Amino acid sequence: MSEALHAVPALPSGESDPLDIQAAFDAQLATALAWRTSTAEERLRRIGRLRDAMLAQRETFYAAFAQDYRKPPAEVEASEFLPVMEEIRQALGRLKRWMKPRPMWPTTTMLGTRASVRYQPRGRVLIVAPWNYPLSLCFGPLVSALAAGNTVIIKPSEMTPAVSALMGRIIASVFPAHEVALFEGSQPTARVLLDLPFDHIFFTGSPAVGKQVMAAASRHLASVTLELGGKSPTIIDASANIKLAAETLMWGKFLNNGQTCVAPDHVYVHASVKDAFVDACRAVLQQRYGAGAAAQQASADLARVVNRRHTQRLAALLADAQRRGARLLAGGTVDEERCFIAPTLLDQIPAGAAILSEEIFGPLLPVIEYTELEAVIAAINAAPKPLALYVWSSDRRAVRKVLGQTSSGGACVNHCVAHFAHGNLPFGGVNHSGMGSAHGVHGFKAFSHQRALLRASPLMLIKLFFPPYTRQRTFLMRKIVDALRLPML
Repeated sequence: MSEALHAVPALPSGESDPLDIQAAFDAQLATALAWRTSTAEERLRRIGRLRDAMLAQRETFYAAFAQDYRKPPAEVEASEFLPVMEEIRQALGRLKRWMKPRPMWPTTTMLGTRASVRYQPRGRVLIVAPWNYPLSLCFGPLVSALAAGNTVIIKPSEMTPAVSALMGRIIASVFPAHEVALFEGSQPTARVLLDLPFDHIFFTGSPAVGKQVMAAASRHLASVTLELGGKSPTIIDASANIKLAAETLMWGKFLNNGQTCVAPDHVYVHASVKDAFVDACRAVLQQRYGAGAAAQQASADLARVVNRRHTQRLAALLADAQRRGARLLAGGTVDEERCFIAPTLLDQIPAGAAILSEEIFGPLLPVIEYTELEAVIAAINAAPKPLALYVWSSDRRAVRKVLGQTSSGGACVNHCVAHFAHGNLPFGGVNHSGMGSAHGVHGFKAFSHQRALLRASPLMLIKLFFPPYTRQRTFLMRKIVDALRLPML
């Protein structure tokens, strides 16, 4: 029999070897068990080594981001390094406090006991990171996982190969594979990883893939944190500061060229201020990126769409809207070969246009005129719950109405996107836009099991509930149950 018949099939290009993945996963079991009793000092040393290695490659990251999708160095600093450094700073300063057991007061029937909540590492965890913020959405959760005492396997996106390869080199230089390992690849690698019985999966990506991750986790009853997306709406009412709204929204929308999970997806603008808002937006876009498509395409301050396939998808959304009668207010230039789409504003978009139902995730911004706030609230509630909602208004009653009658993962009043950077706020979605929270202590808890601990004494009141159930004991139990009708003090 020829040797060719015994040859091992070649791996698809760019995919990690399933045997290497299995070996790392198996090796991490002993580490995960040992790390259950790891100290804050040990965990912080690991995080410190990661920080130092990441910062040592700062200039190399600039080059990698430029290679993948021409992301400006300033945006690399603000949207990639800064969030990770905030996570590290919080962990270094507060981990000892987070790890302390939380004492709990006894309830009525638990008098004579002492109780506490203790935080245990979940064990072996998987982090599946996206392409739009490949560093911050990979190393940010990694910091939280390490702070909680877990071993980690990371799967970055194949769509940003230069950044993913650099992160892989950093991980390999800082951690042995039995502690932290990174595996590059696309769907075949993801399928191998999702078949493994991880204790927790932290996924950031689209709702469609999030459903697949949740289904895979259910086979092993693994817990999940899902950071998804959705069509995050913005409302600008008649009382809003139009100039400030335009300046801020043009930043939040076109940061990373619109490829941001919490970017404003569409804007509802009151009819009385719509023209002023559009004029202000045009002025901001011209000042920041240049007048005209040629200047904007040459701008060093505007990232590119991540690849040609996504450029074609966005171009199709734009073409469909225009074919149905949408009007261009700004931008509209598309260069598929160079993955360029100019910052674009649209209005008069008919109800059937795909851009109103699909998550945009790019530099296209529908502007929708309204007159009645109730109609806007109804439209928001008719759609899946978004990851973020933004309200621009000086009317406190209007703001309370919007926040009280809608649901979203997070919200900002007179700002956008910035709540993601607030390290003390939980960041996450709701239903269609995700489940679970991240950042700071919330990220630590996401990667921890909150273990309930009760210590008893011989004077436990619960002895009254032990058999034999005499008439007197039954009568006493009825009285205790009746007493519980009163509220706790």
